[in-house]
Amino acid sequence: MSEELENNEKVNFITKKIDEDLKSGKNGNKVVTRFPPEPNGYLHIGHAKSICLNYGLAADYAAKGQEAKFHLRFDDTNPVKEEQEFIDAIKEDVKWLGADWGENLFHASHYFDQMYDYACQLIKLGKAYICELNGDQMREFRGSLTEPGKNSPYRDRSVEENLALFEKMKNGEIDEGKMTLRAKIDMASPFFIMRDPVIYRILKKSHPVTGDKWNIYPMYDYAHCLEDMIEGITHSICTLEFQDNRRFYEWVLETLQTSCRPQQIEFSQLNLEYTVLSKRFLRKMVEDGLAVGWDDPRLPTIKGLRRRGIRPESIRKFADQIGVTKKDSTIAIETFEGIVRDDLGPICPRVFGVVEPLKVVITNWDQGIQEIEAPFHPHDESFGKRMVPMTKEIYIEKSDFMEEAPKKFFRLKPEGYVRLKYAYVLKCDEVIKNDKGEVKELHCTYFPETFAGVKPEGFPKVKGIINWVSASEGLEIENRLYDRLFIVPNPRSDKEKDFTDFLNPKSLVVEKSFVEPAIKDAAIGTRYQFERQGYFIVDQDSTESKKVFNRIMTLKDNWNLGPKKA
Repeated sequence: MSEELENNEKVNFITKKIDEDLKSGKNGNKVVTRFPPEPNGYLHIGHAKSICLNYGLAADYAAKGQEAKFHLRFDDTNPVKEEQEFIDAIKEDVKWLGADWGENLFHASHYFDQMYDYACQLIKLGKAYICELNGDQMREFRGSLTEPGKNSPYRDRSVEENLALFEKMKNGEIDEGKMTLRAKIDMASPFFIMRDPVIYRILKKSHPVTGDKWNIYPMYDYAHCLEDMIEGITHSICTLEFQDNRRFYEWVLETLQTSCRPQQIEFSQLNLEYTVLSKRFLRKMVEDGLAVGWDDPRLPTIKGLRRRGIRPESIRKFADQIGVTKKDSTIAIETFEGIVRDDLGPICPRVFGVVEPLKVVITNWDQGIQEIEAPFHPHDESFGKRMVPMTKEIYIEKSDFMEEAPKKFFRLKPEGYVRLKYAYVLKCDEVIKNDKGEVKELHCTYFPETFAGVKPEGFPKVKGIINWVSASEGLEIENRLYDRLFIVPNPRSDKEKDFTDFLNPKSLVVEKSFVEPAIKDAAIGTRYQFERQGYFIVDQDSTESKKVFNRIMTLKDNWNLGPKKA
């Protein structure tokens, strides 16, 4: 197995159920789980929770000596929306998260012949029929929450007629929308899923796996339980939205008297503040140009999180920490951000990076270029040292200077002192402004006797320490400062507005920044901590002539765009 997902060390209602089944000898003392995505889009962090859970269960029970397997299976029953692009992307994302399916890669489409045979069996049992109601009529006959549905006028067709029509549907002799195959259950059931659901529809579309072989395709709820049964899944773990569907899941297997009866168990899906976790909404953002692609680092897609610089270790830790429950809740974004920071801190070398540069001219500097030694990591000597060039002209952060500073502002101000980290104390002598009255640059004096933290006797006490980069030797970069995607925690809470009305206009700010020359040869995907600024990664758009960095996360939560609650 690959590096294991440590999601199920804590006992929860799912592990309790599995333990009970193992103790009773059910399922032949096996544990077989699966992640069954529909290949109609890209995965997001909500899917990651399910991946971590299902793979984590199999990995944990295997580690305990139990026979356990994890399947990756594509529920590819709707060729209208499914593409090979999504299949390939999902496989890549699941593997990146650390889930190893080994030889257990399956498609629902692998079982289309068996599903057709099972449908014929339901017809022969008098449990399915061909219906000619169109969509609007079917909704009318379906009833409401307070009124039972009405039987279709085609419900009592003979077995022979149903079989003959079903074969015609399969052979492409019936037009799309003219007929469906429906299960015959109970139109008066309090559960809509049991009011004679459609189990096959006519779709004369080519399929990514089966090509043009089929003119009919099974509906998800019918196919899913059969896929689980055929593969020998022991515990079919899904989100709470499928809770009522379990009745139909079990009805199909019970009616067909299958030997394998997977246990469906539901848990709450992931809801995360300041984002949307829906393929439909994410697709809208991509198609409307509100995101630059599925790997836009602002999106909660696995592709986007990966490009932003978030590691799979962070996502696995997040899934582990939030756990599994049956209660719907929304996770604070600070929880996720804190886990990311804790993950990056120990593994990222430190360098100086000036995000919003302000030029400083050291008027009495006459040393040319001085190389100053500094550690790459203050708590881990194995990272080694780097040489930081000091020159007459440097850049500091705009925020590290204030012309009219309050008493407790300990960074640079007119006639004030500040220490350059690992280097010298500066005193601001003159503020140079442009025609608009904006600060253009600072003229300062440095004190040679204060190098590397030395405080000469009688020298003014200096409390502030700031970062800096040589103006002539530093590396100019394109710095993409990513932030939260929305300005409110729940962008879908206001029913009178579209969720896109709450997009954060500052979710991406691009700056011309400067970093130490020590990282000029950094490869794409290399992560750093820019001291006092945050964590950054070299983006794939980088070239030999221009480095592009993405901000992964600030060093601390400095969110102040709007209220914490919607």
